[in-house]
Amino acid sequence: MTKFWSSMAKRAEPYVPGLQLNEPDMIKLNTNENPYAPSPKVWEAIQTEAAPNLRLYPSPTGDEFRSTIASRYGLSADEVFIGNGSDEVLAFSFMAFFEPGKPIRYPSITYSFYPVYATLFDIPFEEVPVHKDFSVPVEAFYHSAGGVILPNPNAPTSLYLELEQIEAIVEKNPHQVVIIDEAYIDFATESATTLIHKYDNLLVIQTTSKSRSLAGLRVGYALGSKSLINALIRMKDSFNSYTIDRLALAGAQAAFEDEAYFIEVTEKIIATRENAIAKMNALNFHVLPSKANFIFVSHPDFKADFLYTALRKVGILTRHFKQDLIHNYLRITVGTEEDMDQLIEKLQHIMKLDDLM
Repeated sequence: MTKFWSSMAKRAEPYVPGLQLNEPDMIKLNTNENPYAPSPKVWEAIQTEAAPNLRLYPSPTGDEFRSTIASRYGLSADEVFIGNGSDEVLAFSFMAFFEPGKPIRYPSITYSFYPVYATLFDIPFEEVPVHKDFSVPVEAFYHSAGGVILPNPNAPTSLYLELEQIEAIVEKNPHQVVIIDEAYIDFATESATTLIHKYDNLLVIQTTSKSRSLAGLRVGYALGSKSLINALIRMKDSFNSYTIDRLALAGAQAAFEDEAYFIEVTEKIIATRENAIAKMNALNFHVLPSKANFIFVSHPDFKADFLYTALRKVGILTRHFKQDLIHNYLRITVGTEEDMDQLIEKLQHIMKLDDLM
């Protein structure tokens, strides 16, 4: 019954996360998690922090961690905001920068949390149709009445917009905030963070969940002008001053400090991604040119829902979306080399079993 629900609760249409099956023999390639453990220094930092300090509240401002992030991107700590995962940072951003009555724009094929937040906060939206090849029509994002939010690389398509295209969108929306959601940028090339000192309407959101293997700690962050960061802090402190716990702060700090490990892991995933793409192409899959830690694939002779079900039966979990335009695609997280070899082997077997179709 919804008798006592508020209007916000009634209009909410919750996000549906990827299936979380933690069966020991399952190869989990459906939620874009990093297949490698975080830096060993993360566990050391968490252990050091846990014993003496769990009785104390964490820092409400996270100044040390903000300074560490800032130094990596050539920013000041005042240009960094941290939150409990990038999804929370996105929620605060919707509240801080988008207005009811002024429609925002995002691609028609994109991260499915955007319409969830827009609906929840009563913000109208315009879904900009992507091209037939799923690329984003850059000019369609110019002169938005309410603002723009755009993932780069995009999810679930894995496609990447070049920096000059991102800059054009920011430049053509001088009176609105443009949010570039860079959850997967460490597997691509240039980040829009290099544009922050040039444009005061640009907010870049990143996460430690993917390239730093910290999905379980839930630490995300935003980078932008001091004015934008102050607006996010106002939202956070009006909601919960202590959004990041002590262990998460300690672990994320250690992950950022171990730059060598971060580079080693991201380079390994990129190499595995390219090998997997070549092998999928050899099986006649259509694979979009990925710049993320996942690939987006379809096959001319086998429906995606069939492949999804068949792979799950043999212990490999992928992601299938029933949305128009992409219902015949699978999103496959890049696992270890061994994971991807298992995927290829199982696909070769499945695609010979015509009687299962």
